[in-house]
Amino acid sequence: MKSSFSLVYLLLVLVFFSHITWAVKGNLLCKQTDIGEIRPHSVTITEFGAVGDGVTLNTKAFQNAIFYLNSFADKGGAKLFVPAGRWLTGSFDLISHLTLWLDKDAVILGSMNSDDWPVVDPLPSYGRGRELPGGRHRSLIYGRNLTDVIITGDNGTIDGQGSVWWNWFRRKTLNYTRPHLVELMNSTGVVISNLTFLNSPFWTIHPVYCSHVIVQNVTILAPLDSPNTDGIDPDSSDDVCIEDCYISTGDDLISIKSGWDEYGISFARPSRNIIIRRLTGHNRNSSGIAIGSEMSGGVSEVYAENIYFFNSSTGIILKTARGRGGYVRNIYISNVTLVGVDTAIFFNSNFSQHPDEFYDPNALPVIERITFKDVIGDNIKVAGLLKGIEGDSFRHICLLNITLDVTTKSPWNCSNIQGYSTLVSPETCEPLKESIYPKHYSDCYLLPNHLRSSARHLAKETFPDIRS
Repeated sequence: MKSSFSLVYLLLVLVFFSHITWAVKGNLLCKQTDIGEIRPHSVTITEFGAVGDGVTLNTKAFQNAIFYLNSFADKGGAKLFVPAGRWLTGSFDLISHLTLWLDKDAVILGSMNSDDWPVVDPLPSYGRGRELPGGRHRSLIYGRNLTDVIITGDNGTIDGQGSVWWNWFRRKTLNYTRPHLVELMNSTGVVISNLTFLNSPFWTIHPVYCSHVIVQNVTILAPLDSPNTDGIDPDSSDDVCIEDCYISTGDDLISIKSGWDEYGISFARPSRNIIIRRLTGHNRNSSGIAIGSEMSGGVSEVYAENIYFFNSSTGIILKTARGRGGYVRNIYISNVTLVGVDTAIFFNSNFSQHPDEFYDPNALPVIERITFKDVIGDNIKVAGLLKGIEGDSFRHICLLNITLDVTTKSPWNCSNIQGYSTLVSPETCEPLKESIYPKHYSDCYLLPNHLRSSARHLAKETFPDIRS
């Protein structure tokens, strides 16, 4: 009779599990912003002498237009309209209470002259440029200390023309770290939507030290062999929502970061409360969703659901190493479909690039409470390559309802990992074989105790003659 109750209990728990995503949605809805909100003041870039022929450099026109619109920042804000055309420009700054709006046939083109991308100080949480010591080139579209910034349109295009930067990188002729396509620093109330981003020199969209960021309905494309062209990289930022995006690039589609080694530990600004929904994409050599490797300020409360990755190297990856410090905890990833992916889940604890020789090799990351639920995969080479750090096991890794069609004879490879699993095929590795049911809900993120007690109560109400 006890085994009958256990079976009923398991089935009821699975019903409760199916509602967890709903609970996340109910408590952490992405704020809906009316991007069509009418700003009381509006100008067109052509009013400032811009020429959309793809040849004329329009940096001054963008700078002058935004300087003019700054006078309306405290009067309800302003809109800069970019009409159809090919608008070549170097780096320019945004302002608060601004909407940058691109017409459907508008293309902002990044200059292929590095002098049009000024060099700025490194980020304090990195201590140096990510690629080279010293400064870094400023992004094409840039802003800092801003409030209420919208970059949107009718599916216009921002093209970084990054091939020249990729060639300089490959030839090792760069003097400074490559620029991002869009970077906003220390800003709040940011919306980026309804646009296509092409050929970023480096990471494509980089909100760093930001709060309340929404990225919706964007397409991000770069050649599959383009170096480090990440799609969206929330970095030491909180309350970030990424929805309804298609990304195909040369590196991680989304990478959540929070600073690098001793600089990230000292700066101590985590990335937290990040929602990723309805993401589709692929790449050749990297992952769909990455956490790290620069995670020294901490990453927590990440929720990803309704994810589809195809023809990619890795589905989900956590990248860290000795010397990183920081933490990754409270991660919940559900409703994932993988097709033609080499490794479904990868924990890489030997991602050992460091900014300098001053990092502390004894600064070990804390990795705990990571839940994967409802993952299916077809034509997968390796289900999981889960490598913790000797003396620093990754704890409370939970796998629930995962079915992968794996083409290799050794689907799981685990070390220095501790956790639980239920309904996983192929059968998981030894450190994760202990069942989530019935003792370990509270150890698994978003599988709390009240589900266990509620399921037990429901089982007893439904089957009163069954005793536990």
